[in-house]
Amino acid sequence: MQRFMLRSKIHRATLTGTDLDYEGSIAIDRNLIEVAQLLPGEQVHVLNVNNGSRLVTYVIEAPAGSGTMLLNGPAARLAVPGDKVVVLSYAGMSEEEARSWKPLVIYVDEKNRVVK
Repeated sequence: MQRFMLRSKIHRATLTGTDLDYEGSIAIDRNLIEVAQLLPGEQVHVLNVNNGSRLVTYVIEAPAGSGTMLLNGPAARLAVPGDKVVVLSYAGMSEEEARSWKPLVIYVDEKNRVVK
């Protein structure tokens, strides 16, 4: 049996924009993608701290150092620039792996730069 566990989390990032006309996804600064160990095209859950919405989408890469956290497509209706969001990724693992697993939690400042 597999357990699906939190693998990584970008905590309380600031949404920098929305683009309703884009076909879908969330664009994330490449630096954050790397630190959170995400891959372009990977499924993520996006939680909006401001309004309580939760959605499932996939990652696309935005330029490194841009601070971009851009919600696209129909999901753009669920947020406004400036909202705080949490981006979660999950992984399937065995019971044994799950019992000792520690997720990667990334904290960012108001410009979506990693806080050490």
